[in-house]
Amino acid sequence: MGKARDTLTELIEQRLESGTDITALDQKIWAMFGEPWAILCSDMSGFTKRTDEFGIIHFLTLIHEMQKLLSPIILSHSGFLLKTEADNIFAIFRDPVQSIRCAIAMNEATHFYNSRKSEEFQIMICIGIGYGKVIKIGDEDCYGNEVNYAFKLGEDTAKAGEILLTPDTYNTVVQHLTMLKFTPKETEKIGLVHQYYKLEY
Repeated sequence: MGKARDTLTELIEQRLESGTDITALDQKIWAMFGEPWAILCSDMSGFTKRTDEFGIIHFLTLIHEMQKLLSPIILSHSGFLLKTEADNIFAIFRDPVQSIRCAIAMNEATHFYNSRKSEEFQIMICIGIGYGKVIKIGDEDCYGNEVNYAFKLGEDTAKAGEILLTPDTYNTVVQHLTMLKFTPKETEKIGLVHQYYKLEY
């Protein structure tokens, strides 16, 4: 584990001790690790169907191709590839506007890639984007409501080719992206009825 995670683990252990001022400790944790970030979570569409049809090695190959294709795009938009988990990509951006532009570029790249591939080799992604203060642990991971929300939008709500935004993301970027259209939507897939915005472009 990294130094940042070790430090956070120690603070969490203190939080479990009897008599700890939890409010003060939580404030300390947020002061040490809390930072505003945009979180882009992408998921590959059609995992179960294509794995059943072509096998897991075929899908692992597609994941490898996806990461090769999209990682440079994230970097070119001043983003950081935080982690990959199976067919998911987690990237973070200081500038939420850049996260939107990156998502569009990712879709354009996969569209061009797919135009030269047969259906079984096509890469189709779903994207969710959140923005807000998160607990960031060095360059390893981050946690927070907007992280969870973005993941759920990308994993459970978005269809192939869709870019979905949390309300906090929309409210932050809308005045800077006046040439784009955002359509308000609602979903119950996240657990409760939640609003989100679909990017139309």
